[in-house]
Amino acid sequence: MRLARVVGNLVSTIKEQTHYNYKLLIVEYLDGSGNPVEAQQIVFDGADAGIGDLVLVNVDGGAAKQLLRDKEIIADNTACGVIDHWTFDGKVYGK
Repeated sequence: MRLARVVGNLVSTIKEQTHYNYKLLIVEYLDGSGNPVEAQQIVFDGADAGIGDLVLVNVDGGAAKQLLRDKEIIADNTACGVIDHWTFDGKVYGK
């Protein structure tokens, strides 16, 4: 699982049939102090997150399979929860 900030929504007029009715988010992964650490990625929204929210992203595919109710789906990243705050190295971070 990884910490990320939602920076946008992805709008797609044509999707794989199994992806219809599921929102896609654009996120940037963060380090423990809340600083961006790599390029932005697209994730399924399983947490009803919005732009600016901090989210916990499951990166192993299991959450995507459960969210989409499809054991054969090839998808890795799913936002599983919205984070209010977190503690790293004795300091509290978040909104």
